[in-house]
Amino acid sequence: MAPEVQERIETLINDNKIMVFMKGNKLMPQCGFSNNVVQILNVLGVPFETFDVLSDYDVRQGIKEYSNWPTIPQVYLNGEFLGGSDILIELYQNGQLQETVEVALAS
Repeated sequence: MAPEVQERIETLINDNKIMVFMKGNKLMPQCGFSNNVVQILNVLGVPFETFDVLSDYDVRQGIKEYSNWPTIPQVYLNGEFLGGSDILIELYQNGQLQETVEVALAS
């Protein structure tokens, strides 16, 4: 990955407490998995930012290398990779996501 792409990704992750790399954006998700993540975060009522990987091929490929995770969406919380759609759904269903997010936003 080019250094400038890595720098852009790191800036997005570090400048936002909750950052979602997804297809589309929070107002118009472009795939079901991205929509699942947006819906869960909306239900929790937490502020989050999104980056549309469909708008930038370099970031779309770069984020996969950055996290060593092959799929989109990807959710970052306080600069740390949290997971994708399946992991968020699981954390939400077992009640861990709300707590994890509250702790992260409070710090």
